[in-house]
Amino acid sequence: MNTILPLTELPKGNAKGLLGFPLNLDLEQIDAHIAILGVPYGLPYYPSEMANDQSRAPDILRQNAQDAAWDEPRTLHHFDWDLGGPLLNNKDIKIVDLGNVTADFRDPREHYNRAERVASKIFSSNITLISIGGDHGIPIPIMRAIPENKPVVLIQIDAHMDWRNEVNGEREGYSSPIKRASELKSVNSIFQIGLRGVGSGRQEEFEEAKAYGSNLISAYEVHDVGIHNILNRIPDGVNFYLTIDADGMDPTIMPAVNAPTPGGLNWVQIRELIHGIVKKGKVIGLDLVEISPSFEKGNTTLIHAERLICNFIGSAVRAGYYD
Repeated sequence: MNTILPLTELPKGNAKGLLGFPLNLDLEQIDAHIAILGVPYGLPYYPSEMANDQSRAPDILRQNAQDAAWDEPRTLHHFDWDLGGPLLNNKDIKIVDLGNVTADFRDPREHYNRAERVASKIFSSNITLISIGGDHGIPIPIMRAIPENKPVVLIQIDAHMDWRNEVNGEREGYSSPIKRASELKSVNSIFQIGLRGVGSGRQEEFEEAKAYGSNLISAYEVHDVGIHNILNRIPDGVNFYLTIDADGMDPTIMPAVNAPTPGGLNWVQIRELIHGIVKKGKVIGLDLVEISPSFEKGNTTLIHAERLICNFIGSAVRAGYYD
């Protein structure tokens, strides 16, 4: 008899969810404004990548982030200078952690199937989704779940274009999420911000992205003209989806990545960008991917990752998303 596995499971080693928010594995009963979801496993290019270093990041980030909230929930109740008040602005905002999407290593693609099913439930309930990866393949099933009748402008923060059609025959790995997004009817336009250095992209991927009409914005352009001018190029009054690769930031603030590249966005820039996008329209989902805990240096990456998520939550609350 085949056993039907649940779509999500408890984080390993954690009794609470991210920032101490309650865990809820009952996906038929999600009472929340914001849902946090771990999606640990991408689709590998090589057998050794079945469970890569990034797959440990959702649970390690939960453990690191909840340290400040365990005995006294300072992150939730103390004054936050990034936000101008407590995280939830003294509002009754419901946030739940849905745990991690389960995997079936007899069929690696099943993890994506389950992630898409969970994301579809969340989006259909008008709940804001925060996904934690995992490598950059995991936004592929999340973006597939975006309803076609609620199309988004996709904002990617990354050192790399991620426009490969396939690598070793795999079309849904970490080098392909933006190429796959460009094929979705639910994605109206794409802004790729923070590009720099050398990655897996070749001249042909660059030409394909240009032909599609993607807005390719290097990190150096951001430094030259400032985030305010970049935000002015992005439309107002639309739905957004944000996919954030940790290597989009400068390695001085996020060193725990597989491809550290000098010249990335700094903390002030990424914070301003998140707040600016949130104010422009409705961000229906955000993912943070490509944190490799083995390369961490003094919790630097994890601290910035927590602050990034808190700034997104706090700015969404203040933008009136849940009023």
